[in-house]
Amino acid sequence: MNVDEQVSSYYDLLLKRNAGEPEFHQAVAEVLDSLKIVLEKDSHYGDYGLIQRLCEPERQLIFRVPWVDDNGDVQINRGFRVQFNSALGPYKGGLRFHPSVNLGIIKFLGFEQIFKNSLTGLPIGGGKGGSDFDPKGKSDAEVMRFCQSFMTELSRHIGEYRDVPAGDIGVGAREIGYLFGQYRRLVNQHESGVLTGKGLTWGGSLVRTEATGYGLVYLTQEMMAAHGESFSGSKVTVSGSGNVAIYAIEKAQELGATVIGFSDSSGWVECPDGVDVELLKEVKEVRRGRVADYVSEAEGATLHTDGSIWDKPCDVALPCATQNELDGEHAEHLFNNGCRFVAEGANMPSTADAIEVFREKGVHFAPGKAANAGGVATSALEMQQNATRDSWSFEYTDQRLHKIMSNIFRHTADAAAEYGREGDYVVGANIAGFKKVADAMLAQGVI
Repeated sequence: MNVDEQVSSYYDLLLKRNAGEPEFHQAVAEVLDSLKIVLEKDSHYGDYGLIQRLCEPERQLIFRVPWVDDNGDVQINRGFRVQFNSALGPYKGGLRFHPSVNLGIIKFLGFEQIFKNSLTGLPIGGGKGGSDFDPKGKSDAEVMRFCQSFMTELSRHIGEYRDVPAGDIGVGAREIGYLFGQYRRLVNQHESGVLTGKGLTWGGSLVRTEATGYGLVYLTQEMMAAHGESFSGSKVTVSGSGNVAIYAIEKAQELGATVIGFSDSSGWVECPDGVDVELLKEVKEVRRGRVADYVSEAEGATLHTDGSIWDKPCDVALPCATQNELDGEHAEHLFNNGCRFVAEGANMPSTADAIEVFREKGVHFAPGKAANAGGVATSALEMQQNATRDSWSFEYTDQRLHKIMSNIFRHTADAAAEYGREGDYVVGANIAGFKKVADAMLAQGVI
């Protein structure tokens, strides 16, 4: 059986065993496509069922989450935790609270997390979790009661040496606080290493809030430098206006870029003279408002409720909203309007068609598993501080983050070149992340 047939047989089996999970299928297909050239050159990675084991979670948890709303009515949500691979260390990955969450979404995110965490160079495995609970429109008391119920079950399966969750979409400082409080109550000890993204006064790390957005820009900066360009004087568009987008905007503008657009689910904002970051933080982080609230107060900003932010001419595009938000048609528009660099701040925001357009047109593209690894990298740094009962300065932690992101780009670029795909950062990230995990799995036996 040749490599193409071998990989096709793996994928066909995966489709049969994981029906109705298109995002998971998409994530696995992209990685397997990259691994064909690895299996051709280093056939031992096909031994001992390695690929099949890599694609099968070590553990999948689904549980009921009952809670009482402010009217006294009982509500039922579903909770998930997929502990995907622990060859490199304890499972590490965020919790997502959003109505779109289902098992397939969590498996796709957990699978991506394996390679992302591997690329950081830190001893952390891959996992992901969440619930179809929607925090939007809920009171603080309702969010607290939901989080307490969710953690009552999750607490049985996590720990600083077993599984360390963090935040993701819908899970910010408020939710992490409620989750940690309930965990501490249940286990009767202050085990600060069990969650990351904590408040600064009770075990949190400086830079954690900024980490994913800053890290995205640091890696994009490395990619641009490799091709003789920089953020200085560039025009940048950013989809989303959550945590990742806000701090990507902030760092890009610090480096001399003008961010000319950002968005949320209600539309996109055109900002010809750049984004007022402090106002955006006030609107989104303090008031929990919408982009329309920003436009009502920001001089020169315009709200568009039709079309796409990807129609706006730019030099650099940073998709930071959600999966599959940027398709092949959008990718064509970006190229035709002069975009030369795309880096993913969200998890898998570009469809396979979009990535193919970027390849064909020569648009330099950094996938999320490399470009948005700054969040989990800084979470791992938070784990180090918790383990040693230490606290690092903002400057020192930011330097560590910057170095990690620079190393990720270097390892990604080197892996692509080693396998004859120089400049293909999708292939490079998949291979570099895979080989470290695969070597650990082979060394540890069939488990």
